Amino acid sequence: MHTCAITCEKKVKTHPTIKDIAAKLNLHYTTVSRALRDHPDVNPETKRLVKETAKKMNYQPNYLARSLKRQKSNSIGVLVPEIKHHFFSAVISGIEEVASRAGYVILVAQSNEQMEREILNLNAFISSHVSGLLVSISQTTTDSKHFKRFMKQGGKIVFFDRVCEDIQANKVVVDDYNGALLAIEYLINKGYKRIGHLAGSKILNISQNRYRGYVDALKKNGIELDPELVYWGGLQEQDGRNGMKVLLNLKHPPDAIFAVNDPVAIGAYEVIHDQGLQIPNDIGVVGFSNNPISSFISPPLTTIHQPAFEMGKVACTMLLETINNPGKSVPIRTEVLSTKLVERKSA
Repeated sequence: MHTCAITCEKKVKTHPTIKDIAAKLNLHYTTVSRALRDHPDVNPETKRLVKETAKKMNYQPNYLARSLKRQKSNSIGVLVPEIKHHFFSAVISGIEEVASRAGYVILVAQSNEQMEREILNLNAFISSHVSGLLVSISQTTTDSKHFKRFMKQGGKIVFFDRVCEDIQANKVVVDDYNGALLAIEYLINKGYKRIGHLAGSKILNISQNRYRGYVDALKKNGIELDPELVYWGGLQEQDGRNGMKVLLNLKHPPDAIFAVNDPVAIGAYEVIHDQGLQIPNDIGVVGFSNNPISSFISPPLTTIHQPAFEMGKVACTMLLETINNPGKSVPIRTEVLSTKLVERKSA
């Protein structure tokens, strides 16, 4: 794993500025600025020349510096993959509690698991002059350049739950690895021997860490890993449906399932019931996250609890420490929150 450290260098121009474009074209920098913003007072030919030159010089506007020059806001941007599931709404509640006590309001946007929308939301937050960002990345985010650019321009970010491993920034995560260990050892102690895993996206840290916990728990208990029993998908109910169909169609199907999260487990439930199997007699199921709905489905789902509300509070506190100490070097750290098994009736 490679870590991309963000360093402070000497005052050397690394990117062309409006003044560089102005010098090249022998124009005043205010004329260049107006031309780039399509101001009606600028001659169309001048606009064309300025924009062509800016493109050739690979000029990128520093939106963050522009917004900070205008004003310092009392708002914090919160960017999550989705709001419909309880985990992220609980995190947002924790964030809001800490932010409001400190005199800040929060602006919330969801990426809908799309990197492109994540970038658009980030740009919208910059335009809204947010003081900092709290971010959980989408399951399709394969590149962190947009976040690195924001931080390079002075932006403050704390990542939570789903984080960018290649960015040196404050992070708040749960102990996904040991949570998975708990789940698998619980199933093994219940007598299950052929345990399948409905894994999430390979891109995400939470999926990788829960998979590692699954693998190591099997190894620790003398059970050989069968790659056929691992289905890499996503984090939605439909991913649980898709994966469960594949695993139940194997020549030797699993006798238990560890799902990467509760929505995936609920999707698996539907397929198991549709195929006339009984939980837990025919197949055991354990989820991850302790979504409130997991206690209402039949049978109630055994799952791993992750402290979502606490995660929001810790992440917001870390961000405010950075925002409120602009001249001080605040150490970068990762906070790891503990998980626990919630035993119900599905295994």
